[in-house]
Amino acid sequence: MVADLDLAAAERLAAEVRPDARAVRADVTDPEGLEQLLADADVVLNTVGPFFRLGPPVLAAAIRAGCHYLDINDDWESTEAMLALHDEARERGVTALIGMGASPGITNLLAATAARELDRVEELYVGFDLDAAMPETLGERPAAATIHGIHQLTGRIRVFEDGRWVQQRALRRLEIDYPGLGRLPGWTMGHPEAITFPARFPGLRRSLVMMTMRHENVFAMRVLSTLIRMRLLSLERAAGWVEKLEGVGKEPETPADYIRELTDATQPRLPPLFALARGEKDGHQASVAAAILSAPARGMGGATGVPLALGLEVLRPEGEARRGVHAAETLLDPDTFFDRLAPRCEPPATDHHDLLLVSRSWEPVDLRAKLRELLV
Repeated sequence: MVADLDLAAAERLAAEVRPDARAVRADVTDPEGLEQLLADADVVLNTVGPFFRLGPPVLAAAIRAGCHYLDINDDWESTEAMLALHDEARERGVTALIGMGASPGITNLLAATAARELDRVEELYVGFDLDAAMPETLGERPAAATIHGIHQLTGRIRVFEDGRWVQQRALRRLEIDYPGLGRLPGWTMGHPEAITFPARFPGLRRSLVMMTMRHENVFAMRVLSTLIRMRLLSLERAAGWVEKLEGVGKEPETPADYIRELTDATQPRLPPLFALARGEKDGHQASVAAAILSAPARGMGGATGVPLALGLEVLRPEGEARRGVHAAETLLDPDTFFDRLAPRCEPPATDHHDLLLVSRSWEPVDLRAKLRELLV
């Protein structure tokens, strides 16, 4: 069943998916109607954003209907609200997997891949290239993904610092020492990974999400933040400006593009999708980084939609899914997930060994030289 506020759009997609798919009109702001719709479903894949507005109501309706749930929730506020529904979901026998896209989603499992190589994890960072995360199409109204991005870059965000939750302004510049690339800058933003990691990794002292962006775009975001804070500009209006200035519809950069650029660049930058764990190994301070070498095709749509579909594996009746509300790192085995993701990437990879680029502080390596070998 394909459900959408725009019935014609739902009908087009249903016809594309399979002959026996049907389309229905659904308004996620109508709790009773949504609950009735979900009562006939085994599982719902929710892609309606922005999630800081629309995520918790859909999950609440799914729980009341006894319907399993997955989404691509990418806001920290809704992540907190949805995790608070854990006990209710467990009592109703519902498994909810939230944030199963690229970031969060792939990034959570990159973090789990890096963290498991350390004896003790103290800091976790995940990040992505925001310039490459623009929607592929331009509509009459700004995309929910763009509104989400503006919201999480221009307000106050929750992060985990010194073992406690604190509120900070977004767009704080910081540097991380990425094994094989050196010290590189990024800017903080609000995102679910910072919220979910402390529960999964006891002893964690710091949990942050950072993004890379051209310096002129960072300046523009700070200007927009001031205007929004002064109530001179709405989120929707700011998102519309950003889409027009950034040229939505341009071909986004892929991990393969980054690899080619990195091998020739004099100044490296952080990978387009990565995780970095810092802590202790064999009694010494150490760090591990993990990134993907290729990703699903079709830009942000593929990078979020394919992981979401793969997340269905944990909800099948023959699986051992735990009931309640979970993030990816608490339900999925990273190797199994990346083994399934690998052949669905462009270019395709064989398995997780072939898909991931893992670098370690105790194994000094020049990643640019290593990538040159891979290109050959």
